[in-house]
Amino acid sequence: MPVLDLNWPLIAHHLSQLAIAYALALPIGFNRETESQGAGLRTFPLVAIGCCAFLLIGRDVLGTDEAHARMLYGLMSGIGFIGGGAIIKQNDSVSGTATAAAIWATGTIGAAVAWQRYEIAIVVSLITFITLRALVPVKKWASRGVAK
Repeated sequence: MPVLDLNWPLIAHHLSQLAIAYALALPIGFNRETESQGAGLRTFPLVAIGCCAFLLIGRDVLGTDEAHARMLYGLMSGIGFIGGGAIIKQNDSVSGTATAAAIWATGTIGAAVAWQRYEIAIVVSLITFITLRALVPVKKWASRGVAK
């Protein structure tokens, strides 16, 4: 009898899901890193694979839809708490809200991959990246209009 009775096909499947979650979160982390935000290249992929891994475990261990829902609720609340740490308030200024929202969205990417809803993960990744990247000039333009 082998010491470790491992299901290698299942390991390969889970590894591929974690890799997909990691890859879809990487552009978001790269954006935050290049924008010199507190969370960046390491944080975002880790949030995605952490969320994905917890839900993969839950799918195998928890038996009911209610238990799965509670686990997802707990994860998204916890990720919101992590994102809250990215928000900084100084005097009348607040910064980091986009990073906090992106952390939360990245958790959604991991969850979608765990449930094999790759279309949701891809769309959330693209929309988050495009929002963070393409709307910077619009935000600067809008801020100048408010400052007048």
